[in-house]
Amino acid sequence: MKDKFVIGVDYGTDSCRAVLVNSATGEEIDSSVQFYPRWAAGEYCDPGNNQYRQHPLDYIETLEAAVKALVDKRANKANRVVGIAIDTTGSTPVLTNAEGIPLALLPEFADNPNAMFILWKDHTAVDEAAEINALAKRWGTDYTAYEGGIYSSEWVWAKVLHVLRADRAVREAAASWVEHCDWIPALITGNESPGSLKRSRCAAGHKAMWHPRWGGLPPEEFLVALDPCLAGFRERLFTDTFTSDQPAGRISLKWAYRLGLSSDVTVAVGAFDCHMGAVGAQIKPGVFVRVIGTSTCDVMVVPPSELGDRLIPGICGQVDGSVIPGMIGLEAGQSGFGDIYAWFKRVLAWPIEQLVAVSPHVSPAFRERLVEETLDRLIPTLSEAAAKIPPGENSLVATDWMNGRRTPDANQLLKGTIAGITLGSDAPRLFRALVEATAFGSRAIVERFLDNGIQINEVTGIGGIALKSPFVMQTLADVLGMPVQVYKSGQACAVGAAMFAAVAAGEYPTVEKAQKVMGQGFARVYTPDPATSDIYTNLYLKYCAIGQAVDI
Repeated sequence: MKDKFVIGVDYGTDSCRAVLVNSATGEEIDSSVQFYPRWAAGEYCDPGNNQYRQHPLDYIETLEAAVKALVDKRANKANRVVGIAIDTTGSTPVLTNAEGIPLALLPEFADNPNAMFILWKDHTAVDEAAEINALAKRWGTDYTAYEGGIYSSEWVWAKVLHVLRADRAVREAAASWVEHCDWIPALITGNESPGSLKRSRCAAGHKAMWHPRWGGLPPEEFLVALDPCLAGFRERLFTDTFTSDQPAGRISLKWAYRLGLSSDVTVAVGAFDCHMGAVGAQIKPGVFVRVIGTSTCDVMVVPPSELGDRLIPGICGQVDGSVIPGMIGLEAGQSGFGDIYAWFKRVLAWPIEQLVAVSPHVSPAFRERLVEETLDRLIPTLSEAAAKIPPGENSLVATDWMNGRRTPDANQLLKGTIAGITLGSDAPRLFRALVEATAFGSRAIVERFLDNGIQINEVTGIGGIALKSPFVMQTLADVLGMPVQVYKSGQACAVGAAMFAAVAAGEYPTVEKAQKVMGQGFARVYTPDPATSDIYTNLYLKYCAIGQAVDI
């Protein structure tokens, strides 16, 4: 019998990545990465106002290019692809018309940022999130209870309310909303109708205040009390949600042709990247999985009998089946991780770019190559120099809130700090302080879980930083005082999506069975140095003290 194949698609912040995987062995046959063209050009974003929007055409075009790149090179395998699953960033919603079409795909809204997908890192809805929290706390039922008790500006209802208030034309045209992870499966199965497309348990439970205890989404009365402009949305949305081991449907003939696949492909229900990535990294109870990229998303699974009726405060939710069906998925994370290093790189890059750009002694082509090569070496060179500074010798202590704080206790109004600067504070010392800050923020999340009785036996890191930055990962292990294992695949999220595709297509009866066969193991383990961990425990207390001083 010939092998069968599945495709996992991972929509990240900057790009769409697809992997072709042998469902019988887990072997990655090939992968493709396609960057969003409009996003790469900086269109529709206003970083100064924390506005980050993405055009649905970026998602459509890169999906087609990424999957076609796989199957065109592997034509003999294309007809043996039996399943495809999609993960995306989140919460990344868009307003739609009554047919479920994102408004930005309509001619009149083609260049309107409010009609586009509102990326996870968009923080324009801080005021709306505060209003949701205030109303939830005085309502008879706290609809944020299973989302850590604090609703975030990064989540769907705050974002939807913000753009409805901000844009009358969008408000008048909008009939519903859809998460990115729900829309792509709906699009390629030909079922975009808001009332019938299959909604992700992961997205709804962690970001939309959905819970079976109150019959799904918050009731109409609550939403209208929040703002009358939300009237009618609930009845045009959904009651039921689905775990990602379930099929969303069969690929449509149109999209089978566009992607170069057969029409027998099963499309799985979508989910967020970190949750599918945790599955790809072989998550199980007691394992703390960190998806480390521009931000972090931290995921655990706990048997319901172990968690009982406990609610963990200040995290990003606890949802039955959001990661592995039959277990409670726990989510936390940091709003900035790799983005903090990228910010420091931009600060240092500015004079380089400016001075080289005006140099009359070199050609434009040489200038561009010189700047590109210099910037490519910047973070690795800083990492090498920072690693030589003994822990504790640096007088600097930073907090990691340059993009606000996701967990513990979401507060997107917070700003980052760097304390203890002297005339001897050079670039490697500043960079080391920033790396330590991201590790301290990670420890705060770990301690929140431990303080609430959640056992952590292992820490797993996935993503580009985990694989490429030994300095960052060793610092993380030393600060946590725990070994950190790094998953072997650089595409763990897409591999996790491939596992769900295999289950939805009937190749495996459960996610756990798919993990056992398709998992790829670990590249290396970072072991903490006890003496360094003791030093970092003292520095962590300073981090906490500084954090308390600025968290007002």
